[in-house]
Amino acid sequence: MNLPAPATAKGAHTRDMLLGRACELAARVGLEGVSIGELANAAGMSKSGVFAHFGSREDLVRQTLEWAAAGFTDQVLVPALRRPRGLPRLQAVIEGWMDWILAHPDGCVFLGAISEYDGRPGPMREFVTELMERWRGVVETAVRKAVEEGHLRPGTDPKLLAFELHGLMYGLHHVRLHDPQAPDLTRRALHDLFDRYRADAGPATPPR
Repeated sequence: MNLPAPATAKGAHTRDMLLGRACELAARVGLEGVSIGELANAAGMSKSGVFAHFGSREDLVRQTLEWAAAGFTDQVLVPALRRPRGLPRLQAVIEGWMDWILAHPDGCVFLGAISEYDGRPGPMREFVTELMERWRGVVETAVRKAVEEGHLRPGTDPKLLAFELHGLMYGLHHVRLHDPQAPDLTRRALHDLFDRYRADAGPATPPR
C-alpha cells in the first residue's frame, strides 16, 4: 500500500492547498470526479507530487471531506457556540449554515455528496452518512437546548424541527442555482418556522 509522505510545514501547506482545490473540483464535478490526475492539473503540479500527499484516490476523497468538515466547523459551529444558549444559538447555527451554502456558488460539497453517493453503497456512502448524521445531531441538540431554555414551545420535537430545518437548507442548495430569490424565500420560511415554534406562539397546530 502506498502511504503519503511524512508531514512538514511546507508539506502541510501544500496539502492544505490541494484539499482546497479538491473541494472546488468536487463542487463542480462531484467527488467522483476528483482524482489525483485532475487535482494535479488544477493545482499545476505533477501527479507524483500530488500522490505524495495521499495514499490513494479514496484517501484523497475522504480527506477532502474531512478538510471541508473542519472548515465548516470553524466557520459555522464555532461562531454559533459563542451565542447565548437556546434559540439565539440555534438561529446562529442555521444562519451560519445558510451563509456557508451561499458562499459556495458551485455547490456545497456535503449536500452534493449526499446525492452523489445515495445510490452507491460502500465505505464512502457510509462516511458521508456519518458526517451528515453527526451534523443532524448537532442541530437536534441545539433545538433541545432552546426548548429547555423556554425559548421554544414545550413538547417541541427536536427531530421534527431539525428535519424541517434540514429540508429548507437542502432546498436552498438546489433552488438557488436557478432562482435568485431563493435566499430571501429561505429567510422568510425560517422566520415563519421559528415563529411557529416559539414558546409564546400560542397553541400548536398538529402537522398534517
